[in-house]
Amino acid sequence: MRTGKIERNTSETAIRVEVNLDGSGRYDVATGIGFLDHMVEQFSRHSLIDVTMHVNGDLHVDQHHTTEDSAIALGQALAQALGDMGGIGRYGQVYSPMDETLARVALDISGRPYLVWRAGFSQEKLGEWDTELIEHWFHSVSQACGITLHIELIYGTNNHHICEAIYKGFARAMRAAVELDPRKNGAIPSTKGQLGG
Repeated sequence: MRTGKIERNTSETAIRVEVNLDGSGRYDVATGIGFLDHMVEQFSRHSLIDVTMHVNGDLHVDQHHTTEDSAIALGQALAQALGDMGGIGRYGQVYSPMDETLARVALDISGRPYLVWRAGFSQEKLGEWDTELIEHWFHSVSQACGITLHIELIYGTNNHHICEAIYKGFARAMRAAVELDPRKNGAIPSTKGQLGG
């Protein structure tokens, strides 16, 4: 089983994240931010990556540290579970529709973190979650896991649908990228013989 476990404790947050890349989409998520919980649950269910995420953050200050640190810990746990990345699909690309919204997510688990974000929101909050933090969450995951990640909102008007389409697209792209391809026989998916750098 390809699993990762991160415990990250600072003066701003205390976090425990566990992932199983070969799971079935089971989740146990409690960040203290309801809409963030909902999105991480969507990620788990649609990627089939089991995710446990418990966060005790300084929400009396604001939501920034909880959002950022939960994403860093998730990215680190995913990287740990991936190991040397031998045999993985490496790439994932998905068109993700939700009612009037269509998002596109493409990613490469390359060891070279980069985020291209071409999306936005017309309201400041989803539930109690500040929408300006959503891009930052994806930036933090991509940096911590070493993912080249492109996210684009093609069209859409409902902010809830926009966010959910993006998270589901990310999930389905990650599912394709982390799955083991038996034809690769465990080989690193790069002519360099390693990923990153």
